[in-house]
Amino acid sequence: MRTTVTLDPDVERLLKEEVHRTRLSFKAVLNDAVRAGLRARSSRPRKPFVVRAQAMHLRAGVDPARLAEVADDLEVEAFLHTTERLKKESG
Repeated sequence: MRTTVTLDPDVERLLKEEVHRTRLSFKAVLNDAVRAGLRARSSRPRKPFVVRAQAMHLRAGVDPARLAEVADDLEVEAFLHTTERLKKESG
């Protein structure tokens, strides 16, 4: 694959130093560096993602799965209220 990459100056310097030290091509050094970096990243043990649940303290009868619907209804009511107010002010 052929692509254009913009390197930070320090990365360019490190790559050029490695080219000089190893006598390999810039392409080979860059590919090796990317491979090594990606392997190191994927082989690191990752801390598991933990969700800490908290009680919502909702009133009886409030379904948390339908809170988005309540928010939508409130938004529609606010829109209608604003529209009516603007009609009264302009007419």
